[in-house]
Amino acid sequence: MSDAYVECMVEGKTSFGMKVLKYLLIFLTIIFVLVGIMSTLFLFVAIAFGAGAYFASIYSDVEYEYLYLDKEITVDKVYGKQKRKRVGVYAMDKVEIMAPINSWHLDDYKNRKCKISDFSSGVASQPEKRYVFFYNGEEKIIFEPSEAMVKMARNAGMRKVFMD
Repeated sequence: MSDAYVECMVEGKTSFGMKVLKYLLIFLTIIFVLVGIMSTLFLFVAIAFGAGAYFASIYSDVEYEYLYLDKEITVDKVYGKQKRKRVGVYAMDKVEIMAPINSWHLDDYKNRKCKISDFSSGVASQPEKRYVFFYNGEEKIIFEPSEAMVKMARNAGMRKVFMD
């Protein structure tokens, strides 16, 4: 095993719909608590809306953690800084190409039909920090690694990883 280890965290962009749902559930919880003072039935409905608001707030706050260890990239989703879910483990020897999202190296892959997984922040920044890699001919992964992680991946697969 080599000593190649890099870890990177990226905060995902919360969708507008999840923000609206979270604040709507909080508003309904407050309304039904105030009305629940008069009737216990409304208090139970307020508890249900409160639970919904709690889960909506957890699942609207998403971060992605990338881990490069021994020629493998592992991607985890972290919900609300509490719950972690592994979404993929990608071996560098099965990566076809890895380049910045706007790179000319990806021109031959633009028309390829495959599953697209976006593990990035979802925000196009200047300069562009997002990278794309095609994995095993079946999946296109969009992610936002640190510069150190890209350098480690480049050391593992020199001809497949481009930094433009």
